Amino acid sequence: MQEHKHERVKKRIAINGKDEEVISVTRQFPIVMRHALIIGIVLVLVAITPWVIAFGTLASWLNISYMWMLVVLLVLFFYWLRRWVGWHYSVYVLTNQRLMVVKQSGFFSREVMDLALHNIQNVNYSIKGMQGALLGFGSLNINTLSGSGSLRLRYVHKPARLQKLIIDAVHQASTPVTMEAQK
Repeated sequence: MQEHKHERVKKRIAINGKDEEVISVTRQFPIVMRHALIIGIVLVLVAITPWVIAFGTLASWLNISYMWMLVVLLVLFFYWLRRWVGWHYSVYVLTNQRLMVVKQSGFFSREVMDLALHNIQNVNYSIKGMQGALLGFGSLNINTLSGSGSLRLRYVHKPARLQKLIIDAVHQASTPVTMEAQK
């Protein structure tokens, strides 16, 4: 299954190099969608309130309250769909040559950041709070040699595992260069 996921990511993102291999594909932990869930619950309550009032009093506008509920639920469905698409297609892709951060915002907006492995200087992770400790998600801070600052990957599931994969990939990428330089 993991190979199938890697092939889909290769097709969707510009990974054309024959010698470039996908090592890991990681999404943010699903807890990032909790705000959309809370907003959805509030919208459902807003949608149901007129119906409850109309049904309890047998008001003449009961049919209008059904239409109101339908409209609010349709808006909620498309809101949740947009948020899910943004989460599902936002990935962290680690290859044997680079680290790519793909951020999908809604249906039609995508931002891709690319960091060559030979530019990575330091990789640290942190797990903060009770939620992060219990559910196993945290943040990765990746410092670069170029001095352009650090790249922060938030809500990463098992950040220690991804940190180790990145460090191993950086060492693998730098080892052949070092061996050729010594010859």
